[in-house]
Amino acid sequence: MTVLWQPSDELQRHSNLRHYMDWLALHKSLAFDDYDALWRWSVQDIASFWASQWEYFALRASRPPECALARRDMPGAQWFPGAHLNYAEHVLRNVTDARPAIIFRTETTAHRPETTEISWDELRRAVAAVAGALRALGVGAGDRVVAYLPNMPEAVIAFLACASLGAIWSSCSPDIGASAVLDRFRQIEPKVLFAVDGYLYNGKPNDRREVVDELVRALPTLECVCHIPYLHAEATRASGPIRQMTWHDLLHMAPNADADLCFEHVPFDHPLWVLYSSGTTGLPKPIVHSQGGILIEHLKALTFHLDLKPHDRFFWFTTTGWMMWNFLIGGLLIGSTVLLYDGSPGRDGMMALWRFAEETGMTIFGTSAAYIAACMKAGIVPRQSCDLSALRHIGSTGSPLSEDGFRWVYEQVKPEVWLGPMSGGTDVCTAFVGGCPLLPVHLGEMQCRYLGAHVQAFDEQGRPVVDEVGELVVTEPMPSMPIYFWNDPEMRRYRESYFEVYPGVWRHGDWVKITPRGGVIIYGRSDATINRQGVRMGTSEIYRVVEGLPEVLDALVVDLEVLGRPSYMPLFVVLREGIALDDALIARIKHAIRTQLSARHVPDDVIAIAEVPRTLNGKKMEVPVKKLLLGAPVEKAVNLGSVANPQALQFFVEFARGLAEDRTAQGR
Repeated sequence: MTVLWQPSDELQRHSNLRHYMDWLALHKSLAFDDYDALWRWSVQDIASFWASQWEYFALRASRPPECALARRDMPGAQWFPGAHLNYAEHVLRNVTDARPAIIFRTETTAHRPETTEISWDELRRAVAAVAGALRALGVGAGDRVVAYLPNMPEAVIAFLACASLGAIWSSCSPDIGASAVLDRFRQIEPKVLFAVDGYLYNGKPNDRREVVDELVRALPTLECVCHIPYLHAEATRASGPIRQMTWHDLLHMAPNADADLCFEHVPFDHPLWVLYSSGTTGLPKPIVHSQGGILIEHLKALTFHLDLKPHDRFFWFTTTGWMMWNFLIGGLLIGSTVLLYDGSPGRDGMMALWRFAEETGMTIFGTSAAYIAACMKAGIVPRQSCDLSALRHIGSTGSPLSEDGFRWVYEQVKPEVWLGPMSGGTDVCTAFVGGCPLLPVHLGEMQCRYLGAHVQAFDEQGRPVVDEVGELVVTEPMPSMPIYFWNDPEMRRYRESYFEVYPGVWRHGDWVKITPRGGVIIYGRSDATINRQGVRMGTSEIYRVVEGLPEVLDALVVDLEVLGRPSYMPLFVVLREGIALDDALIARIKHAIRTQLSARHVPDDVIAIAEVPRTLNGKKMEVPVKKLLLGAPVEKAVNLGSVANPQALQFFVEFARGLAEDRTAQGR
């Protein structure tokens, strides 16, 4: 496999990872010849490895842990029992100098500047003010605070204020419609809502006041709404009897909060936030991560695998509805300057983010494979248009990066940049596999498995394989695995999601190959979950919207995102008798998905079919159809004895043949 990049001796010598290895040798008498030896120790002696993380990062705790790992079971591992700490305290201990904590760029500039810098001191004062106000409103440990906010400083401040109190945070991006937001927030019964009135995207205003009104009406547990004026000059209060205030009100509610800023020390496994990752049936899964688990995992992942340092300017293009927002703000734990961008990446002929990199002196540029593919298609050459001399690392996630994407980065962006694609998920709010500053970059491969992540590829018999495609599994627990799902007291849904196929082993739902040298190639989802630009959504959410239209009787959707091929998501619909699938109906279907769910999950094509293939017990056969459309023969894709209407599969066999012919004609 072609080597595209080699770390210099100087980069390796000054990397955080090398410093950690030297620290292990000095303090623990542990010497490792290379990264592979270090990784093997980290997944074989996991208690010692994670104990070393606690010590290396000098975690602050009002009560020390009894041990690193009391139970090793999955699920149910018990990390650092007895320890009491606070995530926000570890962020705000970095208030040391005049470097900015946050640099924010927005399209929504009518009532605020395009670019804003917030110092560490300003961040601390704002967090103190919001925390004091929330405390005065009765918010305490365990209460849920939700946000309908874009990727803006107020979201970071509100989150840190919640974390300082031990309250539980959850956020959705305002490009998500009311139905999808309520499917998430209703489950956790929030006490406070932060919301904007709208935003600009690619120059187009998107007023969200009616959506906010609907959220307020449909969330009966709300006691307060904080309105943040963004699209309009003045905050507009929603209708209803609950307390309503503006961001300005909140900041001035507790004038002496800075002097009183304190951090509620909570158990290591106390909930920090709720994220959402959808399965194929039912409501989105409300995934609960712990304060301590996220703290120690993000310190490890960002420090060793992105080589993040306090002087770095760290960016990832994300919204508050994607786990990469949570990962991005983890950069504050390191003391780095975090760069936030709210707007369309397609502005300025796909150059907006590259110009943002130039203007801010960005050192780490995080994006998605879909964005890199869009830049390739647009034919831009960032290295000719922008000064990217400060840029040293490009990260990519959300979906597999093609070999063409690898080549484009080195040919059109920066030949000497370190490209580190990574792959993980909302479920653990981190990556399992990704970059390493000690290893070369090979074409089409992620460099390594992350420290502490015992990733393997399993064959159909549950045996580990090398240099063969298999199911991505994790065979040892990690601290950032969910502590539970909300409203799942017996952990039945949790077990079904990850441990039903291989008891005691985490099955993630990706196809993966571990190369003989330890590199990793991800081939896309192995289940029916829709993954568009890194944002996962269950098919049931799409069906709820599409089948709610009077013309549609039934529907089936699959995501055919596979390494080396363009993303393609067709939606198949069964229509009522006498209804034709014309352009107007297709437009209505797409509009419904865009407004009620997400623009990312609008299908590429809408196709009429006679019937949806189903199992004998009535389940839609999404995974078998996906396999058929990816080229598998019928006998490999499905057990016909389990199909209630096998004749329905013939359409997909023929449709797959047409896709294959199209790929052949296009040279793929």
